[in-house]
Amino acid sequence: MYSESDLQAAVDAKVLTPEAVQAFRSHVASVRDAPGADEESFRLITGFNDIFVSIAAVILLVAVGWIGESIHTALAGAFVAASAWLLAEYFTRHRRMALPSIVLVLAFSGGVCAAMLGFFFRHGEALFGPRLGDTAGALLIGGIALVTAAATWLHWKRFMVPITVAAGTAALAATAVALILSVVGSFGSPDLVMALVLVAGLGVFALAMWWDRSDRTRTTRRSDVAFWLHLLAAPMIAHPIFHLLGVTQGDDISSAAAVMVVGIYVLFGLIALAVDRRALLVSALAYVLFALTQLFRTFGAVELNVALTAFVIGSALLLLSAFWQNARAVIVAMLPAGLAEQLPATIRPQPAS
Repeated sequence: MYSESDLQAAVDAKVLTPEAVQAFRSHVASVRDAPGADEESFRLITGFNDIFVSIAAVILLVAVGWIGESIHTALAGAFVAASAWLLAEYFTRHRRMALPSIVLVLAFSGGVCAAMLGFFFRHGEALFGPRLGDTAGALLIGGIALVTAAATWLHWKRFMVPITVAAGTAALAATAVALILSVVGSFGSPDLVMALVLVAGLGVFALAMWWDRSDRTRTTRRSDVAFWLHLLAAPMIAHPIFHLLGVTQGDDISSAAAVMVVGIYVLFGLIALAVDRRALLVSALAYVLFALTQLFRTFGAVELNVALTAFVIGSALLLLSAFWQNARAVIVAMLPAGLAEQLPATIRPQPAS
């Protein structure tokens, strides 16, 4: 199985001509009856060896972290980060293995963060006293996130793994939220935290669209970067919205709130069609399932409310998937021309002759 990044690498290495690669893409699109840009492809595994190497890497990283922990708390993360970088030199830079590369970049970023947390956990009382205030705690979290983002940027410059940009962006978002909380001094306010996460999620979504805009036909690594950014932005947008609506704060919600949740999910669907990314729909799925269950229960379908909810949502999503290109073409056609030209390319499937 070859990804778009592999094909582009073959063109860069002059193994294949751009014309041959484009002909191959057109052939695959015609066989699948769907344009490549609408498939939202990303490289995860190329074979079982990816899974095998990933399992082995996780075992090794757990072992070195355990050894580091026995010496000093901070060394657990440091050993994991160093080992992940060294493993990436071979499995990412030389072998270009997808799933191990994802595992290693997450282990590296998490190791850097864990090393700093381990250090402050061991020496924090000596440095800051027996009690750390909310402002100082937020500043400390922001500093740790900022250093993690910087380390992740170095990893990106070295290995260019698409998920790295999302990992670094998550660290920067955590930095921004922590710094704002340190200024306002309301670190313990869940609503404020969720509101800031929502704003950060919208910023991540805008960044993802910037990457998507630079590769409207989704034929380069930039599309893979955008995919992971959308995957990061979706829960940062969906969860705060439903939290602020009170959906996550009790076992039951009112019918009006349930209808609002369904309406928001429909809006998410329209946005997903316009930008040709499905992450928002997946991130909000649990909330709309819960809301529809409450609605069916309100209207008397107590025993079958879960089954009816699963039937309605499952059918709707399958229909949307089957007619995704046609629906997207309709939605994009309704947008202003200037905006439509910034979105991923849209191709309406031609009927078979």
